Amino acid sequence: MRDDGEGKPDAVVVRDALGVGVAVGLSGFAFGVTSAGGGLTLWQTCALSLLVFTGASQFALVGALAAGGNPLTAAAGAFFLGVRNAFYGLRLSQLLALPRAVRPVAAQWVIDETAAVALAQPTRRSARIGFAVTGLSLYVLWNLTTLLGALGAGAIGDTDAWGLDAAGPAVFLALLAPMLKTTTERAVAGLAVLLGLGLLPLLPAGVPVLVAALAAPAVLFVEGQRHKRGGVREGER
Repeated sequence: MRDDGEGKPDAVVVRDALGVGVAVGLSGFAFGVTSAGGGLTLWQTCALSLLVFTGASQFALVGALAAGGNPLTAAAGAFFLGVRNAFYGLRLSQLLALPRAVRPVAAQWVIDETAAVALAQPTRRSARIGFAVTGLSLYVLWNLTTLLGALGAGAIGDTDAWGLDAAGPAVFLALLAPMLKTTTERAVAGLAVLLGLGLLPLLPAGVPVLVAALAAPAVLFVEGQRHKRGGVREGER
């Protein structure tokens, strides 16, 4: 990464970051409706968006609870989905090199969207601008639309009929798909989808998400065994 200020113009970075923040932030309405329709109170719904602030985990949690899943299993599934943000944080901490005093606040905004925007920038300055604008716009809009969705859920009627619970996962997949560049990454994603969807009718709500998390170590194990065999054959020559 260049740190010489010869990256994109600030206005372009702000425009791109706002585009992501506004587009994804509006889907907080779907979460508010889904959460309220699943039986969570207004305060519980808003607390999830304020404190958790990672859509995939939030949708997984309320979806599992609405389906009658065990609260601990639902929370565990949401936790595993959220673990990926820790890896984003490791990369972004080097990229942004933020002052120590602002890191606790910035950590709340380490999610798929801010990581995607920041990592796409050519300089540290543009990465910081992209991260800050995406994080601020998304956090404000996500929480505002969550509140509106939870308040309006009663007027919508049968929330299942609208299919709003698919909005969050759809946004997550749209962001994830361009990042799957290697065969191993695509294999992990494909196996996770097969495990999650295949086990959905067989296991209690929330458990398929936990099982799907095993896709990564399984694929990496197979990949390691394949490399070992390749290394042995190479050494036998």
